[in-house]
Amino acid sequence: MTVKDPTYTKKVALTARAIEKMKPETFLVDIGENEGLRVNKGKTGLTSFSYRFRSPIDNSLKKVKIGTYPDMSLAEARVELQKMKIKRRAGICPSQELKDQKEQKKIEQEKRDEINTQFTVKELIDLYLINVIEDRYVLDSKTGSKKLIPGARKRKGQDEARRTLYGDAVRVLGHIAADQVTRKDVVNMISEIIERGANVQAGRVLAELTLAYDYCIGLEKFKDDFANPALLAKSSLKQSRVKLTHKKGSRVLSDKEIKKVLEWLPTSGFSEKLRHIIRITLWTGCRTGEVCELKWADIDFEKSTWHLKGSKNGTDRYVQLSKQCLEYIKALSRESDFLFESRIKGKAITQKVLTVYKWQMRHPEKLSYALQPEQLWLSEIQDWSPHDLRRTVRTGLSRLSCPAEIAEAVLGHSKKGIQGTYNLHAYEKECAEWLQKWAAHLDVLLS
Repeated sequence: MTVKDPTYTKKVALTARAIEKMKPETFLVDIGENEGLRVNKGKTGLTSFSYRFRSPIDNSLKKVKIGTYPDMSLAEARVELQKMKIKRRAGICPSQELKDQKEQKKIEQEKRDEINTQFTVKELIDLYLINVIEDRYVLDSKTGSKKLIPGARKRKGQDEARRTLYGDAVRVLGHIAADQVTRKDVVNMISEIIERGANVQAGRVLAELTLAYDYCIGLEKFKDDFANPALLAKSSLKQSRVKLTHKKGSRVLSDKEIKKVLEWLPTSGFSEKLRHIIRITLWTGCRTGEVCELKWADIDFEKSTWHLKGSKNGTDRYVQLSKQCLEYIKALSRESDFLFESRIKGKAITQKVLTVYKWQMRHPEKLSYALQPEQLWLSEIQDWSPHDLRRTVRTGLSRLSCPAEIAEAVLGHSKKGIQGTYNLHAYEKECAEWLQKWAAHLDVLLS
């Protein structure tokens, strides 16, 4: 029965229909084995279940909220009631238990807050890379041996993710507490990357940092109201219409421009190893990133080939090397397994280094040291990037009347449509022939 007077003692079995007909500021009580279950309807119409009982600890009258109707049904409320009654008979006070749980959560949150003051962006990024992106080994409790857990990406993607985050995010923000990084901090970092002309890299850094923060938010490394600063920065940059990707490339160097680049390259601000990378790129038409990772073991000097493993389209292929390119490579000094080892022993130079050097040559006023006039970025011709050389090789082969299918094979492009299904010829002999003609053409340009 619905009553307003709390002293009213008559009780009836509760029903869903009776609950729905309740008027504001009234309550219902259950009977029998469900005695102690109450339904209260407040001024606003909010209806809730509660358990009214005497504490087994001090016999004082207690009241614990069970749930809200209709999100919780009457049947579900009665199930929860019986659980609480079992605890009460065991000498546990449900009300005190809830207070203890709240206090424990508070203590745990305080501990997390204390840890977060020392949880830096570098540690956040490492956690994301090691636990999500990269392969890792765990100890098998049954066999006692180490078990490989594959990362979310292939090895090349793993290395690229680490380079992307360490090159900018760790360098700029790594020392800062992760929960203290603001939207503005991230925007400033991305703007710095854009200023050096690396719009695509800026987009990659922002995307990876966003994922790293999302992962650690999921691990409850932050307070419940913490907002991902990288995601906020992404929204700000979008509003400002900042482009973090390039349009499809169309820059091709003419023969006259190639000649100027080759004449300028020996005195340019590029390091010696980067000059070698650009020359080999221009001879082979390979991606600069592929040339950066070139290993001595992958070159067959007798067959004049380079075994390119794990190309962008996921297939291995043999790059044909012209006589000029092969002799050039032979003259290089062997310092490690890689032709172009970075400052980190056992690691190859990264493609990003080319972008950094180009930015330095274009903005000498922002450097702490002076560049000679001949080292500055070549301003006599329209701006170009090292990757444009690959497109230049493809276009140059067409100028020399190289058949399209062979020119595409030189670049390692997979065949499309029905040709990709039935024409499995690799054109290796033809590629060798046309790359030799291309090398001879470059000699003529410099003669």
